[in-house]
Amino acid sequence: MIRILKKPAGKQPVVKQPVVISCVNLKGGVGKTAIAVNFAAYCGRKGLRTLLIDLDPQTNSTFSCISVPDWEAHATSKGTVANLLGVRQHTSAEGKEKTANDVIIKGVFQGVDLLPSHLDLFTIDLDLSSEVARESRLRRAIKDVLSNYDIIVCDCPPNLTIPTQNALAISTHFVVPVALDFLSSLGIALLLNRITKLSELLENPLKNAGIVISRVGRKSYFRSQTAQTLQTAFKNMVLSTQITERASVAQSAAKNCSIFDMGDAAASAEFRSLGAELLTKLTAK
Repeated sequence: MIRILKKPAGKQPVVKQPVVISCVNLKGGVGKTAIAVNFAAYCGRKGLRTLLIDLDPQTNSTFSCISVPDWEAHATSKGTVANLLGVRQHTSAEGKEKTANDVIIKGVFQGVDLLPSHLDLFTIDLDLSSEVARESRLRRAIKDVLSNYDIIVCDCPPNLTIPTQNALAISTHFVVPVALDFLSSLGIALLLNRITKLSELLENPLKNAGIVISRVGRKSYFRSQTAQTLQTAFKNMVLSTQITERASVAQSAAKNCSIFDMGDAAASAEFRSLGAELLTKLTAK
């Protein structure tokens, strides 16, 4: 297991705290969702009690796990992460605030629960502009369910706005997926610097679990040079596993299943390798 917590002699039991990892990048289209969803699925298959939190208003992680009609029904009756962040309080007919237990969808994959997203997060920075402690709302909302999980995986939007801040405020680690194109790799140093400063402001030190080269396509001189530049600049931060651009990854999302249920041996092997590498990083002392 990820954690072994013992009860100190003569003291109250220690509340179990899961490992929490956020997938972040300042650019979209770099494979954040595929890595978040399939890493969560990998952890669930390894026997870890896993929670996938979708904080991206595009809701791609959500729709990778459940159908649009199921999401619509759940969002209306139970709520989404937008409720927990204080954006959709009007959806409660009883006038009560939604809780994490209301919102979480159990068993979307083997061993994996889902905290779904909502398009309302697109305007959250405006909606909460005058609110205090905006970046700690998720932490307060899920504190009562933390002990239910060994690992939490957060899929973040391609920015450092309120949803990403809330993810980083509860995280122990972060991982940076990057595609081998100029724009994807350009802002990594800036991102790492901003995360360091943000973690200091949040008083929540974060560990870098690594940089994942993702969406690898046909070989080209430019892509090879970009990969070499990343490995030279960031050295052992760059994980050894690379994720190839494959149709089966997109198809798995459309079918609301993980890559491990698609019958693509090569793709499954890559995500298993990445999962094992990330878990090693997360459990390192």
